[in-house]
Amino acid sequence: MAGPLDGYQILDLTSVIMGPFATQTLGDMGADVIKVESPNGDVTRQIGPARNIGMSAMYLNTNRNKRSLVLDLKSKKGRDILLRLSKGADVVIHSMRPKAMSRLGLTYADFQTAKPDIIYCGCYGFGNEGPYADRPAYDDVIQGVSGLSSIMGFTSGEPQHAPALLADKTSGMAATQAIAFALLHRERTGEGQSIEVPMFENMVHFNLIEHFFGAKFDPPKSGFGYTRILATERKPMKTLDGYVSLMPYNNEHWQSFFTAFDRNDMINDRRVTDTTYRAEHISELYTIASDLVRCCTCDEVIEKLVSADVPCMPVNNLSDLLDDPHIRATNFIVEENHPTEGKLKSTTIPTHFSKSPGSIKRHAPALGEHSVEVLSEGGFSRGEIDSFAENGITKIN
Repeated sequence: MAGPLDGYQILDLTSVIMGPFATQTLGDMGADVIKVESPNGDVTRQIGPARNIGMSAMYLNTNRNKRSLVLDLKSKKGRDILLRLSKGADVVIHSMRPKAMSRLGLTYADFQTAKPDIIYCGCYGFGNEGPYADRPAYDDVIQGVSGLSSIMGFTSGEPQHAPALLADKTSGMAATQAIAFALLHRERTGEGQSIEVPMFENMVHFNLIEHFFGAKFDPPKSGFGYTRILATERKPMKTLDGYVSLMPYNNEHWQSFFTAFDRNDMINDRRVTDTTYRAEHISELYTIASDLVRCCTCDEVIEKLVSADVPCMPVNNLSDLLDDPHIRATNFIVEENHPTEGKLKSTTIPTHFSKSPGSIKRHAPALGEHSVEVLSEGGFSRGEIDSFAENGITKIN
């Protein structure tokens, strides 16, 4: 069965993580993603361990299900080639600031001239109408300015960056969603459109869902910050042989938790039975729970709480994921035989469709691996393609 985006073509001008993560998802769902790279390639080709130059682990994790085309977009010829290719495309997605795209002559208006119903998606740091619009931005910068770093440092009192590319990946998912919505709109109306996916605004939206809290009201009913999330005792709990992550959430969960640990004296405690009161005293409950868990092994805690239907799981190290029984049973981490990089471990597609499932059909490509193929499909002769390569406009792998 074909994926839900089978038949759509994406011209992918993005690099680093946000855009490539988005376009990999589109490719997983069946779209023909053409990764348009400079002669130097996506910078992530050089980041992290690699067996061969330009094929790093970081690059391999966000660029499957794509074809690689090299074009020097700083040259007029490279620009003209891209605009010609766009006549057969449905979506153009880029991660350059608007002024940079304007200098290149690759604005929404430029692509509209070639393909009136094109969907044009810009992924960058800040919305085009604000004072930060022209500033460069990467994940750490956005974590800081969006408030995430201050949230991460609430317990220690010093701002910290999350040890994950949360802004990049969250905004990448927003871009995927926006493109799917735009394609649906075009199916209904025939209209293409321009899309802006700014990381800053996306992360402020992401952070304030829970952390607006009492500041949501005017006048405020309390300060910013969801009290349960910011409780100092909200953390993995130590057991005799490791750590568990547990989360009794509602009244019934907390009553079941204390019943499982034979603390019947807590079942009718106001902190257990009154949701609003509990939110104000959640650290006290977490401290009691932590003391109970500390006297058991991980397996004992999990057995007690699974039987009681209380949310609880062991804390995995990253290496533990390879042997996690659920991950193994669902075959979520699989072995891949890459034609140039050899045996690799990869995650499969996490979202399942009963009628139009995604699939992994292409390995992450070498730089320029599909230049000849894509340009030939665009109507260029082999002689023209060889000429482009000789003049540094493209690269043939």
